Amino acid sequence: MSTISSPIFWRDARMPYVELRKISDARQVCYAPQSHTHWSLGAVTAGKSTFCYRDATHQISAGDIVMMNPHWVHACNPIENQPWAYMMLYVDTEWLSELRYQLGLLNTPYWQDIATAVITQPALYAGYCDMPACLLDEHREIGAKQTALVEYLSTMMQVLAQESHAVLPPAPSALEQVAAYLRANCSADISLERLCEQSGYSAGHLIRAFKQHFGLTPHAYLINQRIQMGQKALKQGQPIVEAALNAGFNDQPHFQRTFKRLVAATPNQYRYPLLNQ
Repeated sequence: MSTISSPIFWRDARMPYVELRKISDARQVCYAPQSHTHWSLGAVTAGKSTFCYRDATHQISAGDIVMMNPHWVHACNPIENQPWAYMMLYVDTEWLSELRYQLGLLNTPYWQDIATAVITQPALYAGYCDMPACLLDEHREIGAKQTALVEYLSTMMQVLAQESHAVLPPAPSALEQVAAYLRANCSADISLERLCEQSGYSAGHLIRAFKQHFGLTPHAYLINQRIQMGQKALKQGQPIVEAALNAGFNDQPHFQRTFKRLVAATPNQYRYPLLNQ
């Protein structure tokens, strides 16, 4: 049972634009709704799961590939304690935008959301499985790993380019300002009253409107930003207690509980990846 919630993280300082997560038995791995600044690409390698992505819910199983745009709220959780396994790739959006631009798939090298959430193509799935295997192989040279990643993502981007682009309705400027304020001050203790003063909204209206546009309440958005700050600090080698305090948590246990709820891993598991060149 100890392997159920023991994910493997892979990072390499020579490839700072990508991170890999692999877990072989995720039946007890549950995520709270969350979002990230990067683009995520995952493959279910065994079993089944429920994938919640913005306002839609997808039942996914082995052979399916899922993807998540930056800042789009999502959660992926087991079905009635049934075993399932997956791999997830987290890709820097600036790096991927440049790749899409060089492939002639974007008119400018700036991020454009992808409408597709789930894709089932055996060839793409097989290629996905081969690519992480290369990244995780400590005997493979860095050039081989970079090539495997670029070749696979180039193929995937060309396939996805045939799909329609995702267009989200813009949030009112007052809500955008609230979101920007939360991102810039996420380590501070921010009251709902302060956000109401800033936006001109009542408390109830602000919570409803913000969640409608960003998928999270203002407080949940704030906590999500704190965890992202904590992840960045841990990747840079900061001690857990220091990362917790700098991210706005009063103590390390609170940080650890919240981190596990959103990342489905402990800070210690995340801080020490399989490879960290």
